[in-house]
Amino acid sequence: MRVMGIDPGIATVGFGVVDRVGSRLVPVQYGTIVTEAGKEQAVRLKEIYESAMALIEKYRPECVAVEKLFFNRNVTTAFSVGQARGILLLAAVQNGLPVAEYTPLQVKQAIVGYGRAEKRQIQQMVRMLLHLPEPPKPDDVADALAIAICHAHSSTLQEKWNGALRQ
Repeated sequence: MRVMGIDPGIATVGFGVVDRVGSRLVPVQYGTIVTEAGKEQAVRLKEIYESAMALIEKYRPECVAVEKLFFNRNVTTAFSVGQARGILLLAAVQNGLPVAEYTPLQVKQAIVGYGRAEKRQIQQMVRMLLHLPEPPKPDDVADALAIAICHAHSSTLQEKWNGALRQ
């Protein structure tokens, strides 16, 4: 199974594509979509959408996992991130991909085993789980890979659960 994890943002969108091969996780590609501050919001959203569509076409994930928004103290930032998140969901759905959503707490629990883990802990666990030479940076990339890993683990558990129910 190929999963694309996405950490939404307006300035920086983190993405990570991971293959689950049996019980192994293999990194395919990861990086960021960056938009320029000062550009009109609609232009930035268009750039995010076009980049997401290109990534989906290039890497052909079977599903997309996205971080759920939690209410931020800065309402303006929350709205901007929400708009970017909507654009990313649209790109996935337009490509016929199922979308899974996880809270930061769920991702941290799945990756580190502790829902209040720090960014550094997430980066180190992602590095170890994907056998990367160094922790992925920036944080947006590490978070996107963590979201992809979370979904790969969750879907594995769901498949086992469904298999047990059929027996």
